[in-house]
Amino acid sequence: MKSLTSLIEWDNAGILGLISYASKIKRNPENYFDTLRNKTMLMIFEKPSLRTRVSFEVAMTQLGGHAIYLDTKDSPLGEKESIADTAKASSRYCDIIMARMFQQEDIEELANNATVPVINGLTNTFHPCQILSDLFTIYEKKGRFNGLKLCFVGDGNNNITHSLLLGCSIVGIDISVGCPKEHMPQQWIVEAAKKNSGKSGSKIEILNNAKNAVENADIVYADSWMSYHIPKEQKEERIKAFTPYQVNMELMKHAKNDAVFMNCLPAMRGYEQTAEVIDSRQSIVFDQAENRLHMQKAIILKLLDKMQ
Repeated sequence: MKSLTSLIEWDNAGILGLISYASKIKRNPENYFDTLRNKTMLMIFEKPSLRTRVSFEVAMTQLGGHAIYLDTKDSPLGEKESIADTAKASSRYCDIIMARMFQQEDIEELANNATVPVINGLTNTFHPCQILSDLFTIYEKKGRFNGLKLCFVGDGNNNITHSLLLGCSIVGIDISVGCPKEHMPQQWIVEAAKKNSGKSGSKIEILNNAKNAVENADIVYADSWMSYHIPKEQKEERIKAFTPYQVNMELMKHAKNDAVFMNCLPAMRGYEQTAEVIDSRQSIVFDQAENRLHMQKAIILKLLDKMQ
């Protein structure tokens, strides 16, 4: 696979192979310290970031390579220079490109014109690196995928929900999305997930009631109600729409007793979840955050054909 732009083209064997490799890297990181000597990653950021930037930069450093940070505000991308030309020129300098952009079609154009691998660090539609890391974390905590149920509550029309639908349906995790009718996942992505579920045997539910969605869940997942592309003037309207889907201790009671809580971060206590939930023993959000580093090393090494 030349690039990672979404999980649409991935299968169960590919994801399980990456999880196994990420686990191997996590156990013995010192074995990979010189793997990418003299290799350079260009990191293009149209959206702000903490975890994506730091985890990718640290990953390249620990693998013996180098990462260059490029803010699109400081580049001609999209104004004086096309995305295609940026991809072609950058491929002459760098060995791999990671981009965090607004539009999915822009990351696709970047990948289609680059002669080096391109990694989607996040778009409005998909966040594949996050969900691959999340699946790694779930496997660490639960030891399996089959027989598990993950429930996402909140904004159904966002990159995390879309990528969870794809990832869970590929590996065989049942997924239930609890969201308002006005904020449902994009139907074509739901259909792609249902196609996956025909092979994996997972169940997919899109519900408009948080308690029903969370019932008997092994994993409860929340994400920001105000994604980066959402205008600030919509904040009050969205708080009103999503408050019935807040993950609090009362809602967690509808999940299994040993259920874990996940949030890809950043998280706002008192909004998508209460402080009592995110700071509880059930919360594994910082294990999630750490595993971005290990999984992204595995992704980089796979795309550069450096797996060992």
